[in-house]
Amino acid sequence: MGAINLQQLLESQQLERCPFPIPAGWFHVDFSENLAKEEIRNVYIFGQEWVLFRSESGQVGMTDPYCPHLGAHIGHGGKVVGENIRCPFHHWEYDTEGWCKKIPYGKVAPPITKKQAILRTLPVVEKYGMIWAWYHPKCEAPSWELPYIPAIEDESGWTGDRKGSWTAHTAIQEIAENGVDFAHLKFLHGAEAIPPAEVNFDGHIIDINMANGYIVGRGYGPGLNIFEFTQNGVSATMISYTQPIDVDKSQMNMSFRHKDYPEGSQELMIAKKIVDHMIGEAEGEESAGFESVDFIVWNHKKYRPNPLLCDGDGPVLQFRKWFKQFYVADEDTLAKI
Repeated sequence: MGAINLQQLLESQQLERCPFPIPAGWFHVDFSENLAKEEIRNVYIFGQEWVLFRSESGQVGMTDPYCPHLGAHIGHGGKVVGENIRCPFHHWEYDTEGWCKKIPYGKVAPPITKKQAILRTLPVVEKYGMIWAWYHPKCEAPSWELPYIPAIEDESGWTGDRKGSWTAHTAIQEIAENGVDFAHLKFLHGAEAIPPAEVNFDGHIIDINMANGYIVGRGYGPGLNIFEFTQNGVSATMISYTQPIDVDKSQMNMSFRHKDYPEGSQELMIAKKIVDHMIGEAEGEESAGFESVDFIVWNHKKYRPNPLLCDGDGPVLQFRKWFKQFYVADEDTLAKI
């Protein structure tokens, strides 16, 4: 036996659980129905607190909580006034893009207020019945748009209001990496075999075709994934929209939809079983859903930036290279992921 590689054996002592920064991209914030007109709410996401509000006309704003004037927390005592949110301290008002629209005293406003927004806000859109925010640590504008999803946007032909939300104490990348780790489906979830799969990366999009079309998925950046499951000609769709709450905490959210098959039909029975299968609750199946097994791994594992992989593993390194485009960080941080 030759000399041992001591670095390999002791590497875990230096590993971190979640060395990742918060990635840039579009992320779900809340469902539109949960934010009334003229309502203000403090929310924690992207590693900090934000103030979420809806204007009198219905526009949604999401701002940094601290007033640029003297630092008062706008979410405690602030008020929606028309299209603006008003600081409780001196009643400075800001629109949904962070421009100072009113100072109720003083004749000369700070010159910068004429040149740019002075309160940080996030670009916000309402789509799929949800509020989505674009997060970028350097305040850059969105570099892609949210896609059209027939299963959740078409007014007819689809049904299903089943949703789920689960807290995972890990970074969003660790959760997303499961999508290309096909071997774990057999050994962690109890699937009969490791499914054949194809993965393609194109800009901010990742495409996955698993088991020859049984599961076809497309991801749009780190915050939105759509998976279509097809069995016996019947399809059901899972829309996944995980939120990066902090660097080591993620909120997994999913909506499940299927074609509006006739009541009592064989197609409807299959569609409902597919939805149950997505989260491991299908009757007569022995495979374990992610809630019962993946969380045990995610909540306790450490990230290995240089994993030992074999020929049966999926395209883990290619996935990590693709995901790294969403991080805005210094070279030392990027080198660890």
